[in-house]
Amino acid sequence: MGLFTGLVTLPLAPVRGVAWLAGVLTEQAEAQLYDPARIAAEMEQVADDAAAGRITEEEAAAREEDLIGRLNEGRARREQAGG
Repeated sequence: MGLFTGLVTLPLAPVRGVAWLAGVLTEQAEAQLYDPARIAAEMEQVADDAAAGRITEEEAAAREEDLIGRLNEGRARREQAGG
C-alpha cells in the first residue's frame, strides 16, 4: 500500500478493525456452535432433562433433531473447508 493510499484510507481503519473483529467473533461462534463435543454434551443434557421430567418427550425429540442438524451442518462445513 502506498503512502498516499494509506493516508487517504486512514479514516477507514476503525471500520476495517471492526469488520475484522466481527469476522473473528463469527468464526469462534460457529466453531462452538458446530463443535461435536459440545453437541454431544447438549444431547446428554437433553436426555437427562427428559429422564428427570423437566422437558417432555416431544421437546426432547425436537431438541435432538436440532442438535443432529447442527452436527450434520458442522460436518458439511468441515468437509467443504478440507477440500
